[in-house]
Amino acid sequence: MAELQAFPIDGIGEVVEGTDLAGLVAPHIADGDVVVVTSKVVSKAEGRVVVTDREQAIRDETVRVVARRGATSIVESRIGVVLAAAGVDASNVTPGSVVLLPVDPDASARRLRESLQERTGLNVAVLVSDTVGRVWRHGQTDLAIGAAGLLPLESFEGRTDGYGNPLAVTAPAVADEIAGIAEVASGKLGNRPVVVVRGLADRVLPVLEHGPGARVLVRGPAEDMFGLGSREAVVAALSGRDRSAFGAPASPDDLVRALGECGLVAAEIDERVHVDADVDDQRVVVLAFAHGWAVAGDVSAGSATVLVALS
Repeated sequence: MAELQAFPIDGIGEVVEGTDLAGLVAPHIADGDVVVVTSKVVSKAEGRVVVTDREQAIRDETVRVVARRGATSIVESRIGVVLAAAGVDASNVTPGSVVLLPVDPDASARRLRESLQERTGLNVAVLVSDTVGRVWRHGQTDLAIGAAGLLPLESFEGRTDGYGNPLAVTAPAVADEIAGIAEVASGKLGNRPVVVVRGLADRVLPVLEHGPGARVLVRGPAEDMFGLGSREAVVAALSGRDRSAFGAPASPDDLVRALGECGLVAAEIDERVHVDADVDDQRVVVLAFAHGWAVAGDVSAGSATVLVALS
């Protein structure tokens, strides 16, 4: 790998609807650069500043509440990213206004990349970044919510490490790593919303080949192990209204283990789980619901309640 450099572009100034971002960036780039632009200036340039109540804007931009603690809400936003307050930002705008996330950050990245190529003849990649928190850890970092011109995820599956051990699930989130580098270079309070990262030309895709976009970094519901906060998961399981956030149906072994931890005797028999409990036992109903299982239509198995996996 060549020497890696990251430098912010000074003098961007105030961005408003219609600001020519490509014109501001073009004089500072070289072939093979990765240009990282904050979602806020992309949104401002695209007219995503609206005069409205912040709480109403958060509700409008929210697809699903993941967790809520007092005034803080972690939600799945309209673009599929899980973050605080649906990405609605009331800073650095006139009072009474808020900045919403771009309608389609991947499309925003593609447009900026194409415009830079048309103006300069240079082939660069473009990332749109936003600041998010992380489960298990304090503080925030920048992640890529839009990408064009590079593969945002690099799979190491099928490779081996230096000791010959197979790598099964190692997949660096390259776009997020670059966004984090850019945030360190710009400084959170530096008012420098564009950073050029140089030295990654080998990762930049050919002209007009944009890649799958940052959307591929978002886990689908079936593989999301943290689709709800701990309190919200209890409410969802007891209410029985929507189990989509619990992911794909659990294996019989996992369900049997969970039933056992709750004092129930259970066993897998012919791809079904038999529980020594009454069919109306709420522990069975709730645990089955949360694990993607349900009481079978025919429960004529002696005194046991029979559970089957949902498709």
